[in-house]
Amino acid sequence: MAQAVQKLVAKVPSLVSSAVSFSKPRLATFWYYARVELVPPSPAEIPKAIEGATNILKSVQSGRLGQTTVKDAIRNGLVATEVMMWFYIGECIGKGGIIGYDV
Repeated sequence: MAQAVQKLVAKVPSLVSSAVSFSKPRLATFWYYARVELVPPSPAEIPKAIEGATNILKSVQSGRLGQTTVKDAIRNGLVATEVMMWFYIGECIGKGGIIGYDV
């Protein structure tokens, strides 16, 4: 038993160095995209977002929504589903469980 523990302890530095060399490029890629994608909107981007929302409302009111292709409709549905699921995940994290609030 003692020999097995000694062998395991002897392998730890090489395992750690392998894990570090494996994760460094992946973490660098993650941080690159995190800095770009996970930032809040700048004050210059807010009017563009409002304009985009008003364009969507105008297209719904004018009936242009019926001219959406199936591919675009599926893509929009998947994006809406993703947003909804992140909202639910945030709710579960915030309340500390899956079922109900403690009132």
